[in-house]
Amino acid sequence: MQNNMKKKIQVFASTALALGVFSSTFTAPLVEAAPGKDAAVSNRGIEVQLLGVNDWHGQIDVTRKVSGKNAGGAEYLAAYLKQREATNKNTLLIHSGDMTGGSSPASALLQDEPTVEIMNTLGFDIGTLGNHEFDRGVDELKRLIDGGYHETTGDFEGAAFPYVAANVVYKDSGKNLLPAYHIEKVNGMKIGFIGVVTKDIKDVVIASALENIEVTDSKIAVDKAVAELQTQGVESIVVLAHAPATSKTDGTEASGESVELATSVNDEVDIILGAHNHAYSDAIVDNKLVVQAYSYGTAFVDIDLVIDPKTKDIVQKSAEVVTTFQDGIEPDAEVKAMVDGYKAEVAPLINREVGTATEAITKTGDNSGESALGNLIADSQRAALNTDFAFMNPGGIRADLNAGPITWGELYTIQPFGNLLVSATYTGQQIKDVLEQQFTASKTTILQVSGLTYTYEKSAPIGSKITNLKDVNGNEVALDKTYTVTLNNFLVGGGDGFSKFKEGTNQVIGSVDLDALEAYISNLNAPVSAPATDRISVK
Repeated sequence: MQNNMKKKIQVFASTALALGVFSSTFTAPLVEAAPGKDAAVSNRGIEVQLLGVNDWHGQIDVTRKVSGKNAGGAEYLAAYLKQREATNKNTLLIHSGDMTGGSSPASALLQDEPTVEIMNTLGFDIGTLGNHEFDRGVDELKRLIDGGYHETTGDFEGAAFPYVAANVVYKDSGKNLLPAYHIEKVNGMKIGFIGVVTKDIKDVVIASALENIEVTDSKIAVDKAVAELQTQGVESIVVLAHAPATSKTDGTEASGESVELATSVNDEVDIILGAHNHAYSDAIVDNKLVVQAYSYGTAFVDIDLVIDPKTKDIVQKSAEVVTTFQDGIEPDAEVKAMVDGYKAEVAPLINREVGTATEAITKTGDNSGESALGNLIADSQRAALNTDFAFMNPGGIRADLNAGPITWGELYTIQPFGNLLVSATYTGQQIKDVLEQQFTASKTTILQVSGLTYTYEKSAPIGSKITNLKDVNGNEVALDKTYTVTLNNFLVGGGDGFSKFKEGTNQVIGSVDLDALEAYISNLNAPVSAPATDRISVK
């Protein structure tokens, strides 16, 4: 394929748009695909290898710490994948979404074309959509897949492999945005791949990006696709599910939307590659292998299959989650050269220094869910629009701030989505109601706050957890009084399930969130220290 190095870049901070892992390698035992089938069939069946990646988020040049060691980076992920691929000629590279979006500047400032180009170079065979593929809207999603022109980067060839999405349809026609499934033939054996995206997509994608799109029931969509695949003689079926999955390393305590899908869909499904919650999963659920390999290119999953050439069905399956430790392998030279080229192209912008940090300021929450970096960002947003309070969604904070010089590129990696800040008016009661919405039966999402303090009681009933709500001066927040609040356009639209934010009045659009953070740090005229995490108390 061609290496689409861009001829020009016209990206500025004010218009910049859309960006944990653990331990090492674990291997699950071989598991029969159906009761009564002879495991020894592996000696005479067709051995196939699937190498799966999820939630890469365009982290092509980002190194992260895993168990105290460096992991990740496109050149290292590439080296591991090529090494594994060389062990079996019957290998397919697959992914389950969020490969782009929330990306580092080296990819994001070039419209995430670098990430797609690297996947093309590695020879990915099939993928599905995650919620972040929608960050720039459906038209841009389709351009990255099909190719096309962008004013920043010029002509782009698109993905060299198919994408599938069985439960993503146009609202007006009910037609699929992308094909529901795709069939790959490996050594004469047909393998069907079905794609689905999480049911929670409306809570995690800005509303305008989905205004013409509907996400349907994944079970119904998968079962329909399975039936169509079977009419074409396909008995080996894999679901690429951008939906959560988690398990212990011994395969126990499996949970999440992908696990629920495994228990409900047609039993002809053999494997589900999960995603979205950036977790580890390697479990057998209702005789289906449910796997996930963390996130950010710090790991991948190696799935080994045996297909019976007579029945065309998968009769053995096992998985191994492999961490991409950098000290375990030489980086791939071809991909490294590509990454270096992308970095050089955006270097003038991302290397500009905007301040200094006296210490590392992390996004890791304390016992209450409050983080020092979350407080810093919330403070910058309140200052930008001069409001009483500010709220920041923790999912919009994508990396820590390191000690030492602070570059614009580092701030972009932390806040890559280019959300607009909005000032709106709420009553004290509405603010309390928003804080109560942090707690649901299925999850807890603690907003980062500025200008107020409060306590929540873990044991209190949902809807009645918030107490001691005060402003920054220690005055009680009056439920019948109005206050000005800064938040981003994602939250204003009810993102992350905070529907009460939709009730704000007197909305005024402000700057891009990244610009506000840069200005706040620059205006300090002094090194930045980690704000105290003393705004949220828990009992």
